[in-house]
Amino acid sequence: MFTGIVEELGEVTAVENLGDASRFRLRGPVVTEGAKHGDSIAVNGVCLTVVELAGGEFTADVMAETLKRSSLGALVPGSRVNLERPMALGGRLGGHLVQGHVDGTGTIVERVPSEHWEIVRIALPAGLSRYLVEKGSITVDGVSLTVVDAADDHFTISLIPTTLALTTLGLKGPGDPVNLEVDIIAKHVERLLGARSAEESER
Repeated sequence: MFTGIVEELGEVTAVENLGDASRFRLRGPVVTEGAKHGDSIAVNGVCLTVVELAGGEFTADVMAETLKRSSLGALVPGSRVNLERPMALGGRLGGHLVQGHVDGTGTIVERVPSEHWEIVRIALPAGLSRYLVEKGSITVDGVSLTVVDAADDHFTISLIPTTLALTTLGLKGPGDPVNLEVDIIAKHVERLLGARSAEESER
């Protein structure tokens, strides 16, 4: 479980095509400190398992399903990535509950700079808009953010200077894809209400 508070802006150093999967090598001296084989690290919001560790870098295998559902397949050597270690039990929940299970990819449509923040509009894939509400939480490329406006086909977020400087969201422009994970609580509530409606209709 993660919180969506990015610890480090890392870098992809190598990508190996394995046919039905890919192996990534990533530089992240902060997140690899104290890490070991089998640990989890979120890469642009995707929970990956550490395969190897050496010199502040780690490797992780990404299966076809993850490549299809996320933007990781577009990464190349030199790409910058948001990195976060899992939250330790008893730690502070600085963002919100994030699983590292991407629900789909959105596309940055527009960036509107202001003096102290920037408004970013992101197009939504079909089926995700029902999980977004104004002032609710969403994870964008692994960053826990608050929804400013929610529409059927897009939503907006506000980015403060710290987020722009320390995450990939300060580097991406219109047309770039971003990984999206909606609030897990919204998905559970939907499932429970659907099951309840089905039970009532059978009575």
